[in-house]
Amino acid sequence: MDDLSPLAAYLPQFQGVHVLCVGDVMLDRYIYGRADRMSPEAPIPVLSVNRKEAMLGAAGNVARNVVALGATAGLIGTIGDDDSGHDIARLITSESRLDPILITVPGRQTTMKTRYVAGQQQLLRADQEDVSPLSSDVEDQIIRAFDNALDETDLVILSDYAKGVLSERVLRTLIDKCRNAGKPIIADPKSANFGRYDGVTVIKPNSLEIARATDHPCHDDETAQRSAEIVLENNNIDTVLVTRSEQGMTLVDRNGGKSRVRHFRVRAQEVFDVSGAGDTSLAALGVTLGAGASLEHAAAMANLAAGLVVAKIGTAAIYPEELSNAINAHALQDAGSKVKLEAAGYDQIEKWRARGLKIGFTNGCFDLFHPGHVSLVEEARQNCDRLVVGLNTDRSVKALKGPDRPINPEMARAIVLASQAAVDMVILFDEDTPIKLIEKIRPDVLVKGADYTVETVVGAEFVQSYGGRVHLAAIKPGHSTTNTITRMTETEGTS
Repeated sequence: MDDLSPLAAYLPQFQGVHVLCVGDVMLDRYIYGRADRMSPEAPIPVLSVNRKEAMLGAAGNVARNVVALGATAGLIGTIGDDDSGHDIARLITSESRLDPILITVPGRQTTMKTRYVAGQQQLLRADQEDVSPLSSDVEDQIIRAFDNALDETDLVILSDYAKGVLSERVLRTLIDKCRNAGKPIIADPKSANFGRYDGVTVIKPNSLEIARATDHPCHDDETAQRSAEIVLENNNIDTVLVTRSEQGMTLVDRNGGKSRVRHFRVRAQEVFDVSGAGDTSLAALGVTLGAGASLEHAAAMANLAAGLVVAKIGTAAIYPEELSNAINAHALQDAGSKVKLEAAGYDQIEKWRARGLKIGFTNGCFDLFHPGHVSLVEEARQNCDRLVVGLNTDRSVKALKGPDRPINPEMARAIVLASQAAVDMVILFDEDTPIKLIEKIRPDVLVKGADYTVETVVGAEFVQSYGGRVHLAAIKPGHSTTNTITRMTETEGTS
């Protein structure tokens, strides 16, 4: 998905979403320090500790990310009656929109992962865990808690780290209850037997997990697609989202019997720590689906969130403001790519024409961009398949409008213009009129405002000579750059 701008509409909806997270809850502990020397006892670095942090991990981190995105979350899992379990309970109390049901299992060790970090480099990870099966009584408590929470839930996330909570019985019972209640359910699998997750709406394995489950490689777009199709062929699962680290994500769904495939590329980020990136993408996927998004938009949001969180240190979370900023930054980047030098622009136009696309053209100074400009480019785009806009350079504007214009420099005007969804390309021209540009582009449709007549439109006769059409777009009343500047000047004069 190249255009991320539609994702912005979902961010305000996150506050109305309630996600129920079920699975293995862990404690992620980080020990930070400096490693300036080697140990005299063994060929290993000595870590001089200066800071320690503890964070919610696994299903707890998924729920924490759900809350960070502005939604509310339920969390069902188990802890032991030990220091790590007490730390998890304490951390959860600091999350105001998180409603936990943590079942304490006497004699069972709480899973804890301890990472030793020097600068931005992990030196070692030490795991403490108990993966023995839970008793049927504890399973009954998990199922009862799920029953009590399901009605108020928009979407369920199963965070399976193979630590015991999502046993065969619990998993099958929870999925069946979701299906009966019509609740979407996302599974983050650990088992290589994806048949355990039959009935889920979306399964979200990483490339290693799906390769192990399908006995098929997953190292590029083609093999990722085929691995996902194998999962759909062999299991009762609606959709597969494969997370592929620096290669992005691949989404494959049944689409009425014929698989539909979309690949999502990673937005360039400086990677500091990949810990918890899968949890963050899982939370973003769930919350965005819960907000009513399509699978494609939800996967794009998950991909964006994952790309942001790896730039943070530790088991971090992503917030709506960060997603909004990233969406806006990408829109500006995309807008910049629409601004072409003449030669590059002509090459692209010929490629469009070779595909049978109808080329439209309009032009102007577009100094202070206003609703009248928006209306013009949108109506122009409705009359063609690709809209090219000729933009007067600063020199050209001064020649036409006087020495005090333009108000905004040419590249600023070009970026604002290119940020409009209706505009496919912006080409600057330095002449007083765009006739040379029109003769080179040979548009199928030439568009100007209805304050012109066909006879007064520059290039109209030329376009009509080869069968092209001139379209006069309706003028949105009350909007003019010149009038806006006059009003601003008058206001300044009376202040």
